[in-house]
Amino acid sequence: MRLKGSSKKRPHLKRLNVRFSRPKRCSRMAARTSPIRLFGWATAASSQNTTGMIIICRVCGLSPAQISRLSPRNISHFKTGPSGPISPHRKRDMMQNKNSLLQSHLPGAQTIKRFQLRNGITVLVYSNMESKSLTIIGMLASGGAWDQPGKIGTAHFTASMLLRGNKNSSFQEIHNKLESVGASLSFNAGVKNTWFQGRSLVKDFPMLLSLIFDSLVKPTFPESYIARLRNQLLTALLIRDQDTQERASLEFDKVLFKDHPYGIPVDGYPDSIKNINREDLIKHHGTYQPQNAIFTISGALPIDEIETLVRSYFEQWNPITRNTEPVFPKIQPMPAEVRIYIPIEGKSQNDIQMGTLGPARTSSDYYAAFLGNHVLGQFGLYGRIGKSVRNKAGLAYYAYSNLNALPDVGSWEFNAGVNPSNVDQTIALIIEEIKHYLDEPLQSEELENSKSHLIGRLPMSLESNAGIANALLSIERFNLGLDYFQKYADRIQNITPDQILEVSRKYLDPEKLVIISAGAEEKK
Repeated sequence: MRLKGSSKKRPHLKRLNVRFSRPKRCSRMAARTSPIRLFGWATAASSQNTTGMIIICRVCGLSPAQISRLSPRNISHFKTGPSGPISPHRKRDMMQNKNSLLQSHLPGAQTIKRFQLRNGITVLVYSNMESKSLTIIGMLASGGAWDQPGKIGTAHFTASMLLRGNKNSSFQEIHNKLESVGASLSFNAGVKNTWFQGRSLVKDFPMLLSLIFDSLVKPTFPESYIARLRNQLLTALLIRDQDTQERASLEFDKVLFKDHPYGIPVDGYPDSIKNINREDLIKHHGTYQPQNAIFTISGALPIDEIETLVRSYFEQWNPITRNTEPVFPKIQPMPAEVRIYIPIEGKSQNDIQMGTLGPARTSSDYYAAFLGNHVLGQFGLYGRIGKSVRNKAGLAYYAYSNLNALPDVGSWEFNAGVNPSNVDQTIALIIEEIKHYLDEPLQSEELENSKSHLIGRLPMSLESNAGIANALLSIERFNLGLDYFQKYADRIQNITPDQILEVSRKYLDPEKLVIISAGAEEKK
């Protein structure tokens, strides 16, 4: 290892062979990290690297014996140990030891409290006393799916108005309260949900809960702010219209999901935004009901105190009606390939989005597809696709795949940003990689590398209150169970190459992809 600007090797540093997965953050590691977070960033490459062992022990406060159980000898992409190659059985045992120690530090059924208010709101709480703040995230069963024809964008418009004034506070008073204590609060709408996220210090949490309650239950929708917001939304739509990625994504959803709300932009169209009035916003706000709502909270208060606060504010929200989700026809797979090019003047780049339907988040196929996609277009510099299209062929500025899993359906997507002259070549190469991926089971080494990465990054996703609250929301929304984090490593580790191949072939058909490109005309 050689330090920047140094011409001489440092033998004592060379012995500390440390693999960092997030180099830009390493300078802050020792000062800020917990034992769980450290294992996501850096570990000694061998138990014989005593210098590294001592440093990690001092940072974590763990014993050398505990650290040795977590060394990268336990991870399959480190191929050798002190006495030579490590057998697959030994690697598996070492990984299980590492996983068991990590799991003991993760939120679980013993540390997460789930309760329900009288009005139907389900609440999940985790006490994180290492923090000095709290984060609350909430989701209501109301969104763009409830928009009326000709009024597309009403859900988004309504959510954006919630902080413009309520019966107890004006726009200015709301933002003065938040900004004076460094708190934050935002609302947004999706296809089937409206959600919010707030953050504050412990002493300001009651104020934050009060603002959330007033915004959800008592908004006033002042006419003056409706006019201002309408202009802002129309400006955003003009910007969207010139964004090559957005245009490709919108057209992809439209073709793949057809008339289902997933195929309609939640932020609407210029004509529909102009048609929305105050009465429309008030009517849509009527779909905000506490039944089936989910609140998740993580932060620096005991669980019982958080529960008392939540009950004191939100049990006074009385349901008026039961909100029924609109019924839509089942989304059907594509019968054949569809290719669409969207010209946008003045652009020097084309964005490609292609793909097909994928498994829902609640499907038994999800984890196999999730792991397979990680190998195909996520791991490292975007997996096989990134390696082939960007690194080797040099055709794209970026290229990756993504599994977008929703509660009832999903999409398996492939994205690339390219020079206009490389559009056809890039599409052909991505299809070639998909075919190769479907030809045979994944190789053991690349599969084990992806498993190690997915398991190792779980603690990283839980290093903040926002990360924990988001994870708790997924647990409740997708019925994953309070022991989800404890079972996650085994669930990933037990997936086989044959399972991945079977599931992937079920959803991916290279001959029936939706292929959209948007941007400059192709250069001949």
